[in-house]
Amino acid sequence: MLLSACRPGQGGRVTRTLAEGPLGQRLMEMGLIEGARVQVVRVAPLGDPVEIRLNDYHLSLRKAEAEGVEIEP
Repeated sequence: MLLSACRPGQGGRVTRTLAEGPLGQRLMEMGLIEGARVQVVRVAPLGDPVEIRLNDYHLSLRKAEAEGVEIEP
């Protein structure tokens, strides 16, 4: 399941980062690494951006960035 497909309140563990190159590196630097627990807090009315809770902080991602993260519920 992709992180971009989650609704508020849903989440899980990151299984892998599908994004490659600079975007993939940036996502990993922000903490979206294998095994990290994430939860979607809210999604903007048009679906962009997506606010997630990751570890002890909140992070806002563009929908395209969230599509580069695969999670398991």
